[in-house]
Amino acid sequence: MPPPPQRPVEVRARAKLTRTLRVVGRRDDGYHLLDAEMVSLDLADGLVIVPAETSRLEIRDEIAWSAGSGERAPVPGGPENLVLAALRLAGREAAVTLTKRIPPGSGLGGGSADAAAVLRWAGVDAPDVAVRLGADVPFCLRGGRARVGGVGDRLTPLAPVALHVVVCIPALAVSTAAVYRAFDDPATPRARGVNDLEPAALAVEPRLARWRDAVAEAAGRAPSLAGSGATWFVECAPGEVSWLEAEIAASVRATGLSAVVTACRSEGALV
Repeated sequence: MPPPPQRPVEVRARAKLTRTLRVVGRRDDGYHLLDAEMVSLDLADGLVIVPAETSRLEIRDEIAWSAGSGERAPVPGGPENLVLAALRLAGREAAVTLTKRIPPGSGLGGGSADAAAVLRWAGVDAPDVAVRLGADVPFCLRGGRARVGGVGDRLTPLAPVALHVVVCIPALAVSTAAVYRAFDDPATPRARGVNDLEPAALAVEPRLARWRDAVAEAAGRAPSLAGSGATWFVECAPGEVSWLEAEIAASVRATGLSAVVTACRSEGALV
C-alpha cells in the first residue's frame, strides 16, 4: 500500500522593518557588524509547503504597483531563490508555492522571511545556522522585536511595541552588497540620522531621493530608510494611519512615480 499523501502546510513569512541601524565594525572576512532594532510587520508572503521527492518552487506574484514610471525587481525563481537554498540547508525536499507580496529589493527582508519560514517548517531554529542564508534570516526566524548584533546572528528580544507605519516601497531595487561597498568608501558622507546606511544607499541609487521627498511632502516630516533600502517609512499614531497612507499615495502619484504605499503594524514573536 502506498504511503498516505503528505498534507500541505501553510506558513506566513512576515516582512521585517529595520527601525534603526548602526554599523559598529567590520570583520576580517569583510562582513559588517551591526547594532540594529528590527520588528516584524503584518505585511507577509505566503508559503504552501508539501514534502516531495524533489524540491520545486512555484511563484505567484501578488505585488501590485501603483501607476507611474519606474522599474520592478524580478522575483528570483531559480536555484538562487532563498526558499530552495533553505531547503538545501535543512536537508529537506519539498514542493513550495510562494505567494509574493513583499517586493524584492525593498529592504523589508522578503527573501529572508521566506527562507526563515522554510527553516521553521523544517524544525531549524538556530540563529548560527540561519545566518548562513543571510544577515536578516535569524531575526526573521524568531520575529517580534529584537536588538540585532554581530552579522545578524545575535538576537536580544525586546518588549513588543504597538507600532504603526506607512511604508513607501519604490518600484526599483537597491543592492545591499553595493550599499555596503559604498559605505566603506571614504568619499561617501556619514549619516546623521537613525540609519548609517542611508547616505550610502542614496549614493548607489540617487533616484531614491525622489520618493523620499514625495513622502516628506505628504507627511510633513522626513521619512526613514529601511535598512539598505529601497523602502521609506514613517511611524505614526493609529489615528493618522488612514489619511497618511492616502496622502503619501497621492503625493507619489502626483510625482509620476511607481510605489507600493501601504499601512503596516508590528506583530509579535514567532517562537
